[in-house]
Amino acid sequence: MKVLVLGAGQLAQMMYLAAAPLGVEVLAVDVSKNTVVHPLSKQLTDIDLTTAINDANAITVEFEHIPEDLLAQVDLSGKLFPNIASIMAGADRVREKQLLNQHNIANCEHKIIRHVDDLEGICELLGEQIIFKASRDGYDGYGQWRLKDSNQLALLKMEFEKLDLQAVPLIAEKMSHFDREISIVGARDLQGNISCFEIAENLHYQGQLHVSIAPAPNVSLEVQNKAKTIFTQLAQGLDYVGVLAVELFQTGDELLVNEIAPRVHNSGHWTQQGADTSQFEQHIRAVLGFPLGSPKAHSVTAMVNIIGCTSFSRDLIGIEGCHLHWYGKSLRDKRKMGHINVVAENYSELSSKLLNLLSFIPSESFPLLTDEAKRIAEL
Repeated sequence: MKVLVLGAGQLAQMMYLAAAPLGVEVLAVDVSKNTVVHPLSKQLTDIDLTTAINDANAITVEFEHIPEDLLAQVDLSGKLFPNIASIMAGADRVREKQLLNQHNIANCEHKIIRHVDDLEGICELLGEQIIFKASRDGYDGYGQWRLKDSNQLALLKMEFEKLDLQAVPLIAEKMSHFDREISIVGARDLQGNISCFEIAENLHYQGQLHVSIAPAPNVSLEVQNKAKTIFTQLAQGLDYVGVLAVELFQTGDELLVNEIAPRVHNSGHWTQQGADTSQFEQHIRAVLGFPLGSPKAHSVTAMVNIIGCTSFSRDLIGIEGCHLHWYGKSLRDKRKMGHINVVAENYSELSSKLLNLLSFIPSESFPLLTDEAKRIAEL
């Protein structure tokens, strides 16, 4: 069995590692060159793209920003999972908002900005605290602007006048004052069966995910059911196949959808050590028509992203339950270089392990970890 992944980054790498024990071969496509490469070494293969498409049993994506001509070419094969509509909804915030509204799924109050004139009266509509997001190609805090009060609007207008808002509209969102950010990651298979992992609590810094805790502490049954209902509505509405992630803002027992990701997701990395089946294996199972694995969490897990940092001691793997996942990338500011999964029997033990972890890593590169470890200790 063969799976072809559009994209050749760390998510393709981790799909390859999860697929190998199943006897499944994974190849990746460098979408900037339309070349077929090995997911681990990134070395160019002697297989051309057309042959790789023809030979694959299933084709999937590791990120949603795939050139549309390539998506169209692959879609003709009938092997693309998830489908092209799902991928494009994840790549375009306008389509994403339309999808959420179509299914009556609560999301942040917003307005689409296709011309600077559309900013007229925006503060009266959404309030003075607004986040503007590019509808395409924005992630990890890029392509975003924050309005803290109406006095800043004139400066933002000048900046937006430099953009082609017809080609790439902005989404103006009312700033949500939520209790926390959570996500639900799950899978839907070819037969329509749905299996969700435990909800994760996510901590962001400067627009990037830094830490995920799963299962998220203090999640009421009502919130669990609401999150699973939202996931099911989206997965069924899209006729989705594969792993899907839904990011949510939680206020009390109310949920607003922030974003969807039609792929394996950073906030699901904890499943590699914390669940019976990792999100990567689950995705391979789903797109090939294999039975879905158990999503059961068998421990409490923290996923800690390594961002823009290589100066840490690999002796950290000496901490019981601590697992390093290194991506093999060249160093760049704000670049995800790898992640660390720390598993424990309970939150108190997890707190102790995270505090121990701090002795092996530079604290300035992990700004949320100390406070998070202390907070977990109080649960």
